[in-house]
Amino acid sequence: MITWPGSLYGMTALLRSRVTDWTVAVPVLAVLVLIVTWGRNLPGPIIVVVAVLLGGAVLAAVHHAEVVAHRVGEPYGSLVLAVAVTVIEVALIVTLMISGPEKTQSLARDTVFAAVMITCNGILGLSLLLGALRRRVAVFNPEGTGGALATVITLATLSLVIPTFTTARPGPEFSPAQLTFAAVASLALYGLFVLVQTGRHRDYFLPVDSQGRVIDAEEHAKPPTTRAALVSLGLLLVALVAVVGDAKTVSPTIEAGVAAANLPHAFVGVIIALLVLLPETLAAARAARRDRVQISLNLALGSAMASIGLTIPVIAIASIWLEGPLLLGLGGTQLALLALTAVTAVLTVVPGRANVLQGGVHLVLLAAFVFLAASP
Repeated sequence: MITWPGSLYGMTALLRSRVTDWTVAVPVLAVLVLIVTWGRNLPGPIIVVVAVLLGGAVLAAVHHAEVVAHRVGEPYGSLVLAVAVTVIEVALIVTLMISGPEKTQSLARDTVFAAVMITCNGILGLSLLLGALRRRVAVFNPEGTGGALATVITLATLSLVIPTFTTARPGPEFSPAQLTFAAVASLALYGLFVLVQTGRHRDYFLPVDSQGRVIDAEEHAKPPTTRAALVSLGLLLVALVAVVGDAKTVSPTIEAGVAAANLPHAFVGVIIALLVLLPETLAAARAARRDRVQISLNLALGSAMASIGLTIPVIAIASIWLEGPLLLGLGGTQLALLALTAVTAVLTVVPGRANVLQGGVHLVLLAAFVFLAASP
């Protein structure tokens, strides 16, 4: 069994305790089920089985990306994990867009916006709340966290706000030239942040004590062997194939379920974001409970950046062959929530210290987002 206590790339204790059992079996089983069910109309119980395997494949894929990441080290480790998560997110988005292009023109926007709200309010708020409950005040480095937050806000504005106000195309849509610029700018900003985080300003993103002093890096177990990393790389590819294929299988059921509940179609994006961000949420909560709030915030804001900085460029390329317009601009309610989130997050991050109030405020903002997504 491959474990390394306290690693940035470590999964939660529950996942680590049975890693050799389910992270190998689930991806393989998910692919076998995919082969058997591909192209068929499936009854409800089988759909449930496929959906459960899809969720398990997502968790397994992220775990195996972390094993590979721990082996190759930084900055490649962060890139492996981010690319794996983004492949999952893009696969789910593109799969649903292909299955019903007339209903999914705004799916990329809805999913990316949901990811920003979940990470910047849900994961961040939960981390601050858990950290403050442990030591009364959650302490983190405002320099690194502030830089990460500024990058997230810039990416969100360029990709989700500006299209609402451009005039080259009718509606909240970029022209091809504008979309290309947004995609290149997003990728460049994300790449620059990764270089800063893992290079010359790495200490900005390390945990700090109650006096603001950087805590020495924790003692880690030896990285996995090359053989173990190669096995995880193979299982990562298997898991990603399973995610893409099983998402195609269950996508009609997801959309039908949203429609049957009389929820807006945009709620599909919320479901996708919740599914993709589940592993990061678990890892961030565990780090906060261990008084490593900085690691939790790195995971939260890093996930938001990856969601925008890597998803938008891939979706821009996919739009070449996808039918219909790609609607990226947010509506009025979404713009208000994004602006409120940005202002609140800045006020939270600047002091470098937060209590349960700040955590509660962000969790209430997440609840408001979910409620308004279901009842606009």
